[in-house]
Amino acid sequence: MVAPLIVVNKSTVPVGTGDWVADIIRSKQPRAIPFSVVSCPEFLREGSAIADFMHPARTVLGSLDLEAMAKVARLHLPLRAPIITTDLRTAEMIKYASNAFLATKISFINEIANICEELGADVKEVAAGMGYDPRIGSHMLEAGLGYGGSCFPKDVKALAFMAAQKGRHPQLLRAVMDINADRRPMLVEKVRELLGDLRGKTVGLLGLTFKENTDDLRDAPALDVARMLLGEGAKLKAYDPVGMRAAEALAPEIEMAEDPYELAAGADALVVSTPWNEFKQLDLARIREVMRRPILVDGRNLYDPATMKRLGFVYRGFGRGYGPDGAPGEEVAA
Repeated sequence: MVAPLIVVNKSTVPVGTGDWVADIIRSKQPRAIPFSVVSCPEFLREGSAIADFMHPARTVLGSLDLEAMAKVARLHLPLRAPIITTDLRTAEMIKYASNAFLATKISFINEIANICEELGADVKEVAAGMGYDPRIGSHMLEAGLGYGGSCFPKDVKALAFMAAQKGRHPQLLRAVMDINADRRPMLVEKVRELLGDLRGKTVGLLGLTFKENTDDLRDAPALDVARMLLGEGAKLKAYDPVGMRAAEALAPEIEMAEDPYELAAGADALVVSTPWNEFKQLDLARIREVMRRPILVDGRNLYDPATMKRLGFVYRGFGRGYGPDGAPGEEVAA
């Protein structure tokens, strides 16, 4: 007989939380009521949560009560997605392992981008060539500023912590975090290489949120980059389609612009920090015309280096095949 009460855990929780929840419920009951705990982790991406809910790649369920798990599975049948049934702890681990793997792909392609810069290869083409292999896939192979937000940073860190608590050495997870942490100072270094002393220079940030299609500023790379630039004496301006109001409270030193063209006016350099679709559609010739200096550091590899050179920009992306002769988009002395 199915227990009259089924408690479903949806949030990403440390492995073992389902057992912990069951223990709390038992200890707090004034009289014993049969119940079961089912883990059903969510896999929703910010900016596309409704689509992900209605068209999931899979539904993961975990419980020690097979009948309770079957009842929860029936609730998900109308979504017509594969349903994986397992035990509580395995279901909880699937969520962590999935996010850690996606973060690993991001850090992997960023490591490849570093090597591409030294060897004169283009990481965009490398990623495209890799992505056609069905064992690899094209998703999450975008080199640049790395991951941020509320999920990947905490989930990778939490999984590494849980492993260390059990005496394991999560060296791959630590490398993923180290590579990701390096991306933000690397972008600042690119700006410094092109501008020299940053004191008094005006730098415009195209984007503030940690990714496009969200107003989330948690662990946003742009804010870390802004703090570093401000620390070196630069004057900061920024534009973001939805994130500026919240950013004003977090970083009041940043001047907010009404649009990308106001942002570019008089700027010594622009930095692309969020891959908003709006930024892909900019009139770059107009941007170039109003800038004080035509320097653009592309933290998301949105633009084509050859196009930027033709438009007169001094351009830096991540892993765009600069090689020993300098970056596309700038004249290199013989």
